[in-house]
Amino acid sequence: MRKTIAIDGSAASGKSTLGSALAEKLNYLYLDTGVMYRSITWATLNAKIDVTDEAAVSDLAETFKLELLPPSAEGSHQATVLVGDQDVTRLIRRPEIDANVAQVSSYSRVRQAMTARQRNIAAMGPVVMVGRDIGTVVLPNADLKIFVSASLEVRARRRYEECLKRGEMVAFENVLAAMAKRDRQDREKPISPMVPAQDAVIINTDEMTGEEVLQKVEDLVMARCVV
Repeated sequence: MRKTIAIDGSAASGKSTLGSALAEKLNYLYLDTGVMYRSITWATLNAKIDVTDEAAVSDLAETFKLELLPPSAEGSHQATVLVGDQDVTRLIRRPEIDANVAQVSSYSRVRQAMTARQRNIAAMGPVVMVGRDIGTVVLPNADLKIFVSASLEVRARRRYEECLKRGEMVAFENVLAAMAKRDRQDREKPISPMVPAQDAVIINTDEMTGEEVLQKVEDLVMARCVV
């Protein structure tokens, strides 16, 4: 029996940190599906394809080579990401990816291609899968569904601090505006909008530490026997 835990939520809500830590605790496979959409966005821009060209972007999504490998160093990103033979782990976190990933991920064929890859990965074994439509679309029969939320200001501050740690000079106001735009796009897109599954447990992380969030979800895992 394959055990599946779906964690959804908006950008910088803390879902990826939670998912990675939970997977390590449970010895489950961990997959941040946002990495896949960021990767196809990078591939699109790198190929000089207009992100508004739905057919061209979709063709690329169905054919491009993507590999997700263990992180290359302790304390680095949660996975090493290869597109073709190029390591794009850091490149997919740049502002131009943030600005275009919502557009790229809104196309039905792109989502179908990524969803198929995600389900294939889930079929390999117990998995903690993180994204925006895992509990509603990718793994609707997941054993446990979590939706992580946080206020726009708190999330923008987290993303801003992440950028500074990477040495990127950005203005907080620009990060806030970009995140508000992304939230709106995620909620309003006709395909796989970002909404909690009806049976998801909603956790607001505004006033919680990462350790507190992890403990709360661990308790839910044990209560529902998802181990």
